[in-house]
Amino acid sequence: MVRALDDVDRVGVVGAGTMGAGIAQVLATAGYEVALRDVSRDLVEDGFDAIESSLDRLADRGEIPADDVDRIVGRVDGTTELEALAPCDLVIEAIVEDLEIKRDVFADIDRVTDDVALATNTSTLSITSIAAATDRPDHVVGLHFMNPVPIMDGVEVVTGERTAPETVDLAHAISEDLDKETWESDDKPGFVTNRILMPWINEGIRAYDEGVASKEDIDRGMTLGTNVPMGPLELADHVGLDVCLHATETLHDELGDRYTPAYLLKRKVEAGHLGKKTGEGFYEYD
Repeated sequence: MVRALDDVDRVGVVGAGTMGAGIAQVLATAGYEVALRDVSRDLVEDGFDAIESSLDRLADRGEIPADDVDRIVGRVDGTTELEALAPCDLVIEAIVEDLEIKRDVFADIDRVTDDVALATNTSTLSITSIAAATDRPDHVVGLHFMNPVPIMDGVEVVTGERTAPETVDLAHAISEDLDKETWESDDKPGFVTNRILMPWINEGIRAYDEGVASKEDIDRGMTLGTNVPMGPLELADHVGLDVCLHATETLHDELGDRYTPAYLLKRKVEAGHLGKKTGEGFYEYD
């Protein structure tokens, strides 16, 4: 039986990258003890650096008391040991978007934990396929946080073919306890967000490549004309062009030619111009 929210005190987060660190931060901010696990000490330390930098920025803006930074960081234990997840009441995976790697990791988590819900932060991959690597597919659910996790208000809850209702209930409850709002999606490629967002970004890239308008005017047209906070090219840079390409390729494999990645997107990724994280994508960044 999946534990209720009142029985969740310690949460494991697998993957200390951008998403994992962000998830660990919001959990610790909400008062949960967190085991942040990655495969190397350097990756774990990078995750801690990201958490501390994010909290410092929030404190500088007056969104949290400065005294809270050390207290929040102190709730996070960094580890490279899989067994450190054993005492956790919930585990959230946030590693690379590769189905076979995720399946291997879920099989390992399933082995060292006992009767707790296992959530994946995947943005495009099948919850059902990931869950099939475990002996408790009814305990597996999609918990798709948006980037940057501490800032974005929404979490997408995705139900696999065998996800139990109480697992779905816990996913909504933990998200809401983190001051996030939720929506629910069936286990279809891309779910709600990326099924719609990736072709929007992809078409913006095509429009720029085909000379419809300058990149600035494409983004300005979409922000002013549709009231979105960021145009498709600027958003692609913030998401990461490699992430956009991988998600679009996954959707293309599952759903066909309407999701064919734009040529310019592939060319940018091949050039190593991945967006804000590399200092150059469609725009340049300091």
